[in-house]
Amino acid sequence: MTQLVEASEPGLRERKKRATRRALQRAALRLVAEHGLDDVTVEQIAAEADVSARTFFNYFGTKEDALSAIDAEAVDENCAALAARPADEPPLVSLRAVFVARAEEVAADTEFWRYRAAVAKAYPDVFARVLSASIASDYKVAAVLAERMGVDRHIDPRPGLLVGAASVARRTAMHVWLANGQDRPLVEVLEECFDRIAALDQID
Repeated sequence: MTQLVEASEPGLRERKKRATRRALQRAALRLVAEHGLDDVTVEQIAAEADVSARTFFNYFGTKEDALSAIDAEAVDENCAALAARPADEPPLVSLRAVFVARAEEVAADTEFWRYRAAVAKAYPDVFARVLSASIASDYKVAAVLAERMGVDRHIDPRPGLLVGAASVARRTAMHVWLANGQDRPLVEVLEECFDRIAALDQID
């Protein structure tokens, strides 16, 4: 019994850390969206998240980092989910399944994404940081896809192109979803984006 408890503790610890990181990000995004970047301090962000400023710096180096960081655990989960897809499944079908599953989780936190979109629009430097982090995550996913396909992604462009297409579908779906007041389910919008990508070569 003791061994079972000990084995479960790291998972619980990581979930708590992830929740704290998310709370700090949410606080930073809300405060900056409502008051402006220059008028928000790390101390205010920490207080909003009900932690100390010292705790803030355990997760982020600056408030800009809190505004732009992506969920590294989510990227790792996407990679693991992709690796677990059926071996004979077409690559874009696998990517679609993984991204749609993630969209279901993303859609549950609409406020977070509204604030992030508002901050990214108001502060191009923050948007550039988010985009850079997103591209880095694409490289990780492409590496997993290349392994599934049995190719070298540094030689064969297909893994990068396929992941790039899937990421464009995801980003476009997020934009449409947010720009239209989230009046349609995100998953539905994302499914449509993947359908559109599949049909691009059919356009006259």
